[in-house]
Amino acid sequence: MKIYFRHLLLLAGIISFVCAKAQPITGSWKGKIDHKNVELKIIKNGDSLTGTSYYYQSPSSYRRYSIKGYFDDRDNSVVWWDDQLIEEKNSNQLWGAKSAAPYRSTADFNCPGGTKMYLNGKAVLKDSKGQPMRPVDLQKFTGHTFNDEWDFVIDNYTTGANDPELIDSIGKLAFVKPAPRAPALVAQAKPKPSSRPVTQQPNKQVSIPVTTNKPTVETTPEPVVAKVPLTNEQKLATRSKQVVQEIPISGDSIELRFYDNAIVDGDSIAIFLNNRLLAEHIRLAEEAYTMKLAVSTLQDSNELVMVAENLGTIPPNTALMVAIVDGKRYETRLESTEQSSAVIRFVRKEP
Repeated sequence: MKIYFRHLLLLAGIISFVCAKAQPITGSWKGKIDHKNVELKIIKNGDSLTGTSYYYQSPSSYRRYSIKGYFDDRDNSVVWWDDQLIEEKNSNQLWGAKSAAPYRSTADFNCPGGTKMYLNGKAVLKDSKGQPMRPVDLQKFTGHTFNDEWDFVIDNYTTGANDPELIDSIGKLAFVKPAPRAPALVAQAKPKPSSRPVTQQPNKQVSIPVTTNKPTVETTPEPVVAKVPLTNEQKLATRSKQVVQEIPISGDSIELRFYDNAIVDGDSIAIFLNNRLLAEHIRLAEEAYTMKLAVSTLQDSNELVMVAENLGTIPPNTALMVAIVDGKRYETRLESTEQSSAVIRFVRKEP
């Protein structure tokens, strides 16, 4: 009997592991955020998330946002936020403007077994501070209510559609707001006949303007072109550099640790040394991202640049860098935006 139960526990553990690893976070999720109907389409791209969210009362009355976020497969935690308002349809039938504001959500990816998968957590209004947390209760479904560009990726994710370049190219199309609709023509009401007697007016000469029949030229609106995101190399080249600190170097190596300097809100950075990319897509968190530099490979004067890949939910992009140089500890707070990048200078000591 004991052997039976051991085998049963082992089988349950294997099923749980397979469920967590084989079933991706990518897919269509339906349920409630803050007691509002939501359909969420999540696409995993590396350790980042993209996709779209629909807050709706019916298929003909909704508000659609693009989303950004990240997934930590170490503890199956998911963080995402409504990034840009893409589309509204009959939004006057939705909730009030305040209650329909974008959200930032944090949830756990639960897979109790079979085909059941859930996202359970909390959400808060993105642009409001000190607001209470709202419940997040979503379940993964194979179907969807709203059709959009992400359906192809979701349906073919495990057979090649998980390619980062494909996801990025579809994202450029999905994040373009549709052109506004032309206002409807309102028919003018005819004036009612007057019951008053008509009095004769003296004859007046009326000049009638002469019009020429010119052909009407129909103009087609220019197509909306998606804005191609800059590469990190382009961001480095086009943004100004702000020197924050100068650190003397000695010894054999330098250890660098990067943390999120404030609330963990999805900040992501790239690190360059003397215009050479060292690492990118570094997600700042409470735990340090660590790298080491060999002092023998450095020049007499070196520039370490932190480029913001995004601004998280709370701009600007802020990081705490700790440098351990020959046993000495240096702490520096770095701040980068879409206009400037933070720079640390490492200067070799003269013997």
